[in-house]
Parts: sequence; structure tokens; C-alpha cells
Amino acid sequence: MEISALSVLLVWSAATALVVALIAFAIDLSRQAEHRAVPAFTGVSTIVAPRRAAAVGVSTTWLATSLLILAIVLRGVAAGRTPWSNMYEFTLVGTCAALLAFVLLNLRRDARFLGTFVAGTAALFLVLAVNAFYLPATGLFPALQSYWLVIHVGVAVGAAGIFTVSFLLSSLQLLRDSRDEGGALAGRRAWRWLENLPPAGTLESLSFRLNAIGFVAWTFTLIGGAIWAESAWGRYWGWDPKEVWSFIIWVVYAAYLHARTTRGWAGRKAAWFVLVGYACVVFNFTVVNLIINGKHSYSGLTAG
Repeated sequence: MEISALSVLLVWSAATALVVALIAFAIDLSRQAEHRAVPAFTGVSTIVAPRRAAAVGVSTTWLATSLLILAIVLRGVAAGRTPWSNMYEFTLVGTCAALLAFVLLNLRRDARFLGTFVAGTAALFLVLAVNAFYLPATGLFPALQSYWLVIHVGVAVGAAGIFTVSFLLSSLQLLRDSRDEGGALAGRRAWRWLENLPPAGTLESLSFRLNAIGFVAWTFTLIGGAIWAESAWGRYWGWDPKEVWSFIIWVVYAAYLHARTTRGWAGRKAAWFVLVGYACVVFNFTVVNLIINGKHSYSGLTAG
């Protein structure tokens, strides 16, 4: 079996493991009364009640993350370069970054309540990557043959993974808040599992911290991209669609952090800000890559 084919097989294996993790986490989250006395977001040392389904979910997520890391490494070996130069590879590495953020977070805090949504989103991304974005492992475009590919794109993909986890937290925050206030949809019996989530304020606080980390990484992405652009194209800024939307993402998250820390924007307003920011990230990755051609059109899926 070729190395590139083995890499794809490992991606499918990781996706399968994530589906198992999703089911395990969902079983844990659906048990309304059990473990209700234990806070849903506490230090690891305070967890006293056994949660076997959640433990299975965490273990299987670690397995999926390890399989995905191996798939990414083999993809790089097959291509003979850093494995994040097109949409397929960016999706794999970004998904891996989100999974790493989740499993590492669980080393310090009990964030297993988030497992259903991280595992489900990651599995969806991997299936989408293989079925919609896959490209054979080949060499690089001339403009990408630089050490800045490792630094600039590597940091960008890490930031995107962190933004994914913070987006899920803010989405859950809105649902939990709606449940607490007796919302027409979230207040129904079918949504009782929301009561097993941490309070909306705790979810918001965790999302804020992750967004702060992601924002720092995205800031470095812009700076590194400008330095690379000057080296490759003789200018730091050229209003390329990818450059413009990367800056828009930076502005949205900067505004969110500023509004929350200095203007008291908390609760639902802050959560919606995060959702808008992540929508810009998704737009930058999909529409800008696939439809709006520019100097950064390296997806390989368009004629641009």
C-alpha cells in the first residue's frame, strides 16, 4: 500500500473512532440525573463519580487524535513537504488542532461535556476533507516553497482549530442561556441535557480564554503573512482576497475581546460576536479559496 493511501486509511480510522467517541459522550451527556451533584466543569481532582461512557469517549478521542497525527505525518512523507499546503491538508491539521485543544484542556479541567460536539464536528470535517477536498500528494507551488509555509500556515491552522472549539462553547452558551430563561425551543423536555452543561457564564469565560489564545496566534499569522508576501511578491500588503478576509477575522475577534474586556459586553452579545467571527473564518476557508480567485488560490479545486 502506498504511503498516501495509508494516510487516507488512517483518516477514515480517525473519523470512525470519533463517531464512537461521539456516541459515548452523548450517552454520558444524556444521563440527566446521574452525576448531577458533581459540577460539570471542575478541576480533575474534584471528580468523584465514575462516568464510564465519558471515559470511553476521552480514550477514543485520544486514539482518534493519534491516528490523525500519524495520517498527517504520512501525508507529509508522501508529499515530501510540510502537509498543510491545500484545503485537504489544512482541514486535517485544523481538525487535529481542535482535537488537541480539547484533549489537552481535559488534562486540566473536566470538559467532557464538550466531547459530543468536538467529536461530531471533527468527524464531519474529516469526512468532508476526504470526499470534497482531497488531492493527491504532490509538490508545492513555487510561491509556497519557503520556510514561512511552516510558520505562517502552521500558526494559522492552529488558530483555526482553537476558534473551532471556542465557537462550540459559545454555541452551547447560547443554548444553555436559552434553557435557563425558558426559551421556546431550548425549554422543551427534549433539551433537558442542557442542564448537564456548566452555567452559561462558565462557558463564556472558557470561550473567552480560548479566543484570546487564538487571537494572539492569528495576529502572528497576519504579521508572518505580510513578511512572507514581501519576500515572495515584493509587497507587504496587496488587498488580495485572502489577505483582506484574514484581516477582517482579526478585526472581528479584536472587537470581541475589546468589547468584552472594556465595554462589558457579556452574555449573549459576546457569544454572538464569537459566532460571527467563526463564520468569517469558515468563509475565508471555503468561499475565498473556492470562488474568489487570488494569489492565495492554492486549493487545487478551482481553475483559478
